Amino acid sequence: EGQLVESGGGLVQPGGSLRLSCAASGVAFRYYAMTWVRQAPGKGLEWVSTINRDGGVTSYADSVKGRFTISRDNAKNTLYLQMNSLTPEDTAVYYCANDVTRGQGTQVPVSS
Repeated sequence: EGQLVESGGGLVQPGGSLRLSCAASGVAFRYYAMTWVRQAPGKGLEWVSTINRDGGVTSYADSVKGRFTISRDNAKNTLYLQMNSLTPEDTAVYYCANDVTRGQGTQVPVSS
């Protein structure tokens, strides 16, 4: 099934930015659409964004549209999520996933 490992999370102030990365190993990364989902404290999983296999098509939840950008580098087997203008409502554990597996997540607390 392969492995997905997220990184780049950490405490950020409201209005700040972070870039999350998701490194894939043991999986044919380029053959899968990739997705970011998140789970806020005490809440269920929320879909954030999806990118198709070649990176040419992206989609976003309304809650992040215009602030977050998903991208991928198939040569590096890596998925990214650039997050700008963060608010406390973006506080969550962020996971990358494809059809067969999901990473362990990286925490993003947004607080002053």
